[in-house]
Amino acid sequence: MADINTSSSSAVAEAASFLTPLNILLIAILAISMYYRLKPQPAPTLPAPTAPTVFQTFTPPTLLPFDGRNNAPVYLAVRGRVFDVTPGKNFYGPNGPYANFAGRDASRGLASGSFDEDMLTKDLQGPLDTLTDLDDEQLEALRGWEERFSEKYLVVGKLVPVGSEEAQEAQKA
Repeated sequence: MADINTSSSSAVAEAASFLTPLNILLIAILAISMYYRLKPQPAPTLPAPTAPTVFQTFTPPTLLPFDGRNNAPVYLAVRGRVFDVTPGKNFYGPNGPYANFAGRDASRGLASGSFDEDMLTKDLQGPLDTLTDLDDEQLEALRGWEERFSEKYLVVGKLVPVGSEEAQEAQKA
């Protein structure tokens, strides 16, 4: 019977040596980490899709409101192609260094490297600038700008003169 008391007291001693504060702390850390590892994760949510861009036909007067003011998108035209430059709003929007080009045909100004307002077509009801008086260096600069815009921004439309068949069709739609 003494052997039974001795063996039960040694079992109690072993259990007591296992339940040290350090072991209890380690078991608690293991339990917490297992809980967080096995806890169900919420399903990831996708961002809301952006509105689709509709290709439009613009005339100089219909392009003008897209200058970034009043939270409007920023569009500009280069050689008849209208680009959405809204991601570069701090450059092309209000108070930006290229703000004069917002909502306008920027072809001549970009070709000549001038960002002044006098590079813009004054008569919005008149014909589009044909750029026929540009020299080879200016045309090459314009191609470079157009290529840069094509790589970086979406084409959202084309620019046509007021009164053209395309403008009249776009007005009907």
